[in-house]
Amino acid sequence: MARPTSAVIHLDALRHNLAQVRKRAPGSRVMAVVKADGYGHGLERVARAMGGADAFGVAALSDAERLRAVGISQPILLLSGFNELADIGRMRQLHVDSAIHHASQIEMLEQADSGEPLRCWLKVDTGMHRLGFPPGEVAAAHARLSALPGVVGEIRLLHHFASSDEFADAPSGGAQTREQLRIFNEVCAGLPCERSMANSAAILGWPESHGEWVRAGGALYGMSVVEGRTGADFGLRPAMTFSTRLIAVNTIAKGERIGYSATWECPEDMPVGVAAIGYGDGYPRAAPPGTPVMVAGQRAQIVGRVSMDLMTIDLRGIAGGVVGAPVTLWGPDLPVESIASCAGTISYELTCSITRRVRFLER
Repeated sequence: MARPTSAVIHLDALRHNLAQVRKRAPGSRVMAVVKADGYGHGLERVARAMGGADAFGVAALSDAERLRAVGISQPILLLSGFNELADIGRMRQLHVDSAIHHASQIEMLEQADSGEPLRCWLKVDTGMHRLGFPPGEVAAAHARLSALPGVVGEIRLLHHFASSDEFADAPSGGAQTREQLRIFNEVCAGLPCERSMANSAAILGWPESHGEWVRAGGALYGMSVVEGRTGADFGLRPAMTFSTRLIAVNTIAKGERIGYSATWECPEDMPVGVAAIGYGDGYPRAAPPGTPVMVAGQRAQIVGRVSMDLMTIDLRGIAGGVVGAPVTLWGPDLPVESIASCAGTISYELTCSITRRVRFLER
């Protein structure tokens, strides 16, 4: 019998979430970010489901190849741009746009053979301090790119927020985001350009950042990174249900300890379920006892440590907690953000971590 662990992808939720993004940023075009295999939901399936997006954003050229192979015709932006001269020719063949974040990339474009020109998005470092030109160097980089015959059309400008999940009503007042907005708008003021500022959190909480393009990632999958709030709080629908089944139910005596390192002690004689799920499937080992799960539609909690293949669950008071009962790890009735909070991470990491032995289904 096949392992009963599956991830169901809700295609209607993906379409709903895209519509919600458009509703929140009605004056912007929407780039659907599908990196990391569509945030773990499956690159090709999410791109097809979100065929109404104006463009797609990827982190690897191989992802752009996969999208073109299944007939995706919208513009595709390689979010970190090309890494070597050979990439430029392939990007031309695929009609893939490139982010330009470093002088070495401009040098490669200057050295490249003639051919079909690329559309470029010039990246500004407004305070994230990861990729991008410092504000004082942007005008010169823009001029160099504009002079190249290998660059087509108006150069677009983009940057990335570091703390847009802290809204204006947060204790910080969103000070870092306000400063990044100020810097970016000053840089853009003297340049003819379309702007791309807002990631998912900024789409939800910083309407002044929407600009001509928004880049939606986690929001499209129904997820939030705003502390204490789920995607559902913003009108989004979870696009994944991660589930398995109980494969054993045992009565464990009071005082007995469960799992590796015997970290959890039974406070009374109690039924304990064993579910076919573990970190080998992508469930976080860091999830502590007390992390919620749903058993037969009822709220239960983990006991003991999550192991590679198995999880133990407190079944006290759970009607229908028998062998074969369904176990939901996260989904519409159990927000993935709740599990992420227990495990000390964010929802994005959880969906991106699901492994190849999990069966993926579409609904």
